[in-house]
Amino acid sequence: MDQTSTPPTGTMTAEEESRMVAALGEVFDLARQGDAPALGALIARGMPANLRNEKGDSLLMLAAYHGHVDTVLALLQAGASPDLRNAAGQTPLAGAAFKGFREVIEALLAHGADVEGASPDGRTALMTAAMFNRTEIVDLLIAHGANPDARDHRGLSAADAAAVMGAGRAATQLGGPHH
Repeated sequence: MDQTSTPPTGTMTAEEESRMVAALGEVFDLARQGDAPALGALIARGMPANLRNEKGDSLLMLAAYHGHVDTVLALLQAGASPDLRNAAGQTPLAGAAFKGFREVIEALLAHGADVEGASPDGRTALMTAAMFNRTEIVDLLIAHGANPDARDHRGLSAADAAAVMGAGRAATQLGGPHH
């Protein structure tokens, strides 16, 4: 066999690498779109459940952030980590709290997500929910053990963060000042 036309094992030509990057982009689009059957089929064929993109977003992070509870459950059942952080240190739980996706949060918590898992700046999912006045999510997270007295690296609690962001209902709900 003539080895001159084939790159050494483990390396790709620029064209092959370009095709691979495009294919992976399509896989991450499946998570954004909530295509649980397609992702499940790929995982069954050996794709890692914790596959991450160039921003460190896992398939689970993208499905959670876009509110696809069925896809979130399928990925969790396939072994995806509920606490796998992206490059910014954010968890799927924080992404779902930011967007206000109650069912996604419930699924993540039911599969062991750390309700207190903070980003590098100390911000918890509860703080994120409070900042965006998501009072139903605040209640849900507290019911699952989130600490309303936790502080971020600036020393702000969830109530303080809500007040700073002008999220008056959440600030009042958490017993903090409101503007």
